[in-house]
Amino acid sequence: MDKVVASAAEAVADIGDGASLAVGGFGMAGVPTVLIAALLEQGATDLETVSNNLGVDGFGLGTLLSAGRIRRTIGSYVGNNKEFARQYLAGELELELTPQGTLAERLRAGGAGIPAFYTPAGVGTLVAEGGLPWRYHPDGSVAVTSPPKEVREFDGGTYVLERSIVTDFALVHAWKGDRHGNLVYRRSARNFNPDCAAAGRITIAQVEHLVEPGEIDPDAVHTPGIHVQRVVHVPGVDKPVEFRTVRS
Repeated sequence: MDKVVASAAEAVADIGDGASLAVGGFGMAGVPTVLIAALLEQGATDLETVSNNLGVDGFGLGTLLSAGRIRRTIGSYVGNNKEFARQYLAGELELELTPQGTLAERLRAGGAGIPAFYTPAGVGTLVAEGGLPWRYHPDGSVAVTSPPKEVREFDGGTYVLERSIVTDFALVHAWKGDRHGNLVYRRSARNFNPDCAAAGRITIAQVEHLVEPGEIDPDAVHTPGIHVQRVVHVPGVDKPVEFRTVRS
């Protein structure tokens, strides 16, 4: 039952080339940076990531992206990552853009064992009709486009069928965790982490505070340990701010 491993390097050692990864975080909040850094050092390539975004240049998944280690990504936001935009438009990266709420539900459904679901998000757009550019040729022409999706009527409304997501691995960040893998997230760092944790076949959690079983109130658990296979203690992890503002 003790799922704690000695280091982040040991935790990610078996992530192979071509693996799919669900990665928690939103911008710079709740990003499993220590695990990502260990994966960068480990050397796996041709990865497919599922995450709201790919961080920013030089941070989080942005480090794997800059190293040319991500082949394909499913996400909802390109954000301020200039290298992300450059690789996509240059045909070096395949991108499946997904509405943000749909992405969260695809991960949640995957973790719950639900293969697909209907949603109104994207009806009447290329999300449902197909034709979104997934990959470009280097000359700027479109190489791969999204396929059309099934659309149905329910009670007078129109809905599009979306497939759930299950990945080989999940990397998540938690504020507190115990040796059984029960996790607690803190404030905005909760974001996509619970959904990613459930969607991974093998989920690896970095935790700021490692406690003994029984020290977390069961009512406070956000991700039950049944979803988590490995825990890494990362005290004092750096937490940068994406947009720092001050009052005059």
